[in-house]
Amino acid sequence: MPEHMHLLITEPEKGSPSLVMQVVKQRFARQVLKQLRRECSLWEDTPRQIWQRRFYDFNVWSEGKRVDKLRYMHRNPVDRRLVLAPEQWMWSSFRSYAFGEPGMVLINALGSARLKTRVPA
Repeated sequence: MPEHMHLLITEPEKGSPSLVMQVVKQRFARQVLKQLRRECSLWEDTPRQIWQRRFYDFNVWSEGKRVDKLRYMHRNPVDRRLVLAPEQWMWSSFRSYAFGEPGMVLINALGSARLKTRVPA
């Protein structure tokens, strides 16, 4: 999404989901801000904050709920009318799950979700 992202993670072996999110957000923000500072002149206002303070979390307790969440994540760009089909959103894991293709989004899946896909008429 242009203004947010979805991330489905398992409980980390060390730390907590909050710590995982802290590390992900810090590393991403450092890279983005470093790039922006290179591209911006000294006179332009460079953003100092990339992320909102909080993230929304939801505990997934079953395989069915995991598939529901993946389906929601993959349908989100379609529902927002950014693309016509989930496989068209380049920053999605859809093609990896549906077709086993590598894409822009790297996933470490213990087992791939079984998503039903329709062939357009």
